[in-house]
Amino acid sequence: MKKAQLVFIPFPGLSHLVSTLELAKLLINCDNRLRITVLLIEFSRSKETDAYIQSLPISDSLNFIDLPECFVPPNTNPRAVFDALLEAQKPNVRQAVSDLINGEQHGPLAAFVVDMFCTTMIDVAKEFSVPTLIFFTSSVACLGLNLHIHTLREQDNVDPTQLLQQTKLAIPTFANLVPSYSLPSSVISKEWESLFMKYTGGLKKADGIIVNSFEELESHAVHSFSSHPGLAGLPIIYPVGPILTPEPKSKNVVESDDIIKWLDEQPPSSVVFFCFGTSGSFDEDQVKEIAYAIENSGARFVWSLRKPQPKGVMAAPCEYSLSDLSLVLPEGFLHRTTGIGRVIGWAPQTQILAHPATGGFVSHCGWNSTLESIYFGVPIATWPIYAEQQTNAFELVVELKLAVEIALDYKVEFNGGPNYLLTADKIERGIRSVLDKDGEVRKKVKQMSEKSRKTLEESGSSYAYLGLLVDYIMSQI
Repeated sequence: MKKAQLVFIPFPGLSHLVSTLELAKLLINCDNRLRITVLLIEFSRSKETDAYIQSLPISDSLNFIDLPECFVPPNTNPRAVFDALLEAQKPNVRQAVSDLINGEQHGPLAAFVVDMFCTTMIDVAKEFSVPTLIFFTSSVACLGLNLHIHTLREQDNVDPTQLLQQTKLAIPTFANLVPSYSLPSSVISKEWESLFMKYTGGLKKADGIIVNSFEELESHAVHSFSSHPGLAGLPIIYPVGPILTPEPKSKNVVESDDIIKWLDEQPPSSVVFFCFGTSGSFDEDQVKEIAYAIENSGARFVWSLRKPQPKGVMAAPCEYSLSDLSLVLPEGFLHRTTGIGRVIGWAPQTQILAHPATGGFVSHCGWNSTLESIYFGVPIATWPIYAEQQTNAFELVVELKLAVEIALDYKVEFNGGPNYLLTADKIERGIRSVLDKDGEVRKKVKQMSEKSRKTLEESGSSYAYLGLLVDYIMSQI
């Protein structure tokens, strides 16, 4: 039987790494002719990352190579640090792939599959005369937005300031005009301009782009790639999602079990879940506004509350001690909400969203969290924070009508504070709206949940795109 080798190069961030490895598993399960070698880049790798990699089943079809560590000079811009790291790793990637080709008999090398932030590795793939497939871990609509803005910059010399001066923009992958406040920070920031041009230019050099989404969810965006003249000549896309990330092992198994037991005692669809991703946290003033909103709404709740790091520290939020919690929350809040809610640190997000008691999700609108909420049929109340989350929030509320709005334009810049304070009354309205059991949003989310569960089955669009992707890979050997 003819076999083919793939080299995967994931971005070292936890959510990107896990999504990429889940894609690898999906491909192997789809076709046993594929053998995948994952090149792991060391960059502050967490215990959760190592635990996840070790949890993967040992298989001849999936193996890992730890690339040697590289020194990278410090820089206040995290993307610049990653950019320097990837450039420094190119010789190591070149050597690892050479050894792979020369030392093993597992079929010829068919392609590189690299993360959306690792497009510079296309240069190395070309040295081996193989195509590069990019794994884009956000939405098809966001992919189209990035490519379109890149074209505007290249052809019309439109700079970030001019984008902000336009109140709304026509983007091919959106049916509605997109407000400038919904554009990702990387698109509208002068500071990020050169890196945006480099990364997005890399997307255009790919031979294909694999997207963690599905046509039933983003039909307009998917169709625009084949029908809109503004997207002509771009790489073919393969929407093969939803690729859901498994729950990392809990830092506190006892607390995790305790939360699930508490949810078991609550009525169906009655609990609102507050969780803002691995990097989401708020200052004391904003925490108090959330607490007032929760208490005034009277809703049952689970609140994943994380302590922000000092400004300038590149690290995920940490856990509050009980004494710290009593200082940051309104006086008496924990006592008054005993029995109707739980304030926790790290949250077993997938387990909570999957629980029948969970009726709404106040979320930062990260794409992985968005796909999970849709899969489990839980409506989102949008509260974007950074990166492309404002774009995702706009798509969910305005384009797809699969979420309710708390905010669409809230934003925290790197090493900066939020652009405004979200008041308790606005948050409370969002809580009440997302828990509305008879609302149209809830009905639409339930319908899309069914579609998300079927799309990777034989009659689904993602199943078809996955078949096309495998056919393309096998045609390269």
